[in-house]
Amino acid sequence: MENTLLVGDHLLVDKLVYAPADDATRHLLPYRDVQRGDIIVFRYPLDLNKTLVKRAIGIPGDRLHLENKQLVLNGKPVDEPYTFHISGSHIPYRDDFPSALSYEELRRQAAEMLARHVVNGELVVPRGFIFAMGDNRENSDDSRYWGLVPRENILGTPLVIYWSFDAPSEELIDPNISLSHLLNVGTHFLTKTRWDRTLHFIHSYPLQR
Repeated sequence: MENTLLVGDHLLVDKLVYAPADDATRHLLPYRDVQRGDIIVFRYPLDLNKTLVKRAIGIPGDRLHLENKQLVLNGKPVDEPYTFHISGSHIPYRDDFPSALSYEELRRQAAEMLARHVVNGELVVPRGFIFAMGDNRENSDDSRYWGLVPRENILGTPLVIYWSFDAPSEELIDPNISLSHLLNVGTHFLTKTRWDRTLHFIHSYPLQR
């Protein structure tokens, strides 16, 4: 999700916004469904013990594809100012999704997605699923590679970065070196805290229909 989110950003997540509303709370709390352009926090479909953050690009019924990295949504090119691209880099499947690629080269869920839901060169998002991509498009392991996000996997949307600390990814995800991370924080809290990102609110970017 760089540069929208950075490694070391600690997020406060709204877990109520997508919760199913009942008759008593429907008019009291701002419940809504996932919208195009929302940043979503969800359980990784290939490993439910992992949590990922990506952007919801396609919702049920949407038709989408990429043309040389340009998102085309329901027949119209979409302006995506939040994306980050690597100049000069081009991989046909990634940047012209869904282009020809041997299903054997993909994870099973992605292969099934392409086999069942591609019509006339476009992916048609089925009911009950979301198509998600990272903003750092050339370095994002997302729905292009592991398939659609089941709606029930979505936990919420990030609201604010309450703390951002410049640390290597390995320190943040590997429990075996958590002590090293604690020492790093204790020693460099003032110098490695990204103060300009502290209490930075995260906003969705509504995409056209």
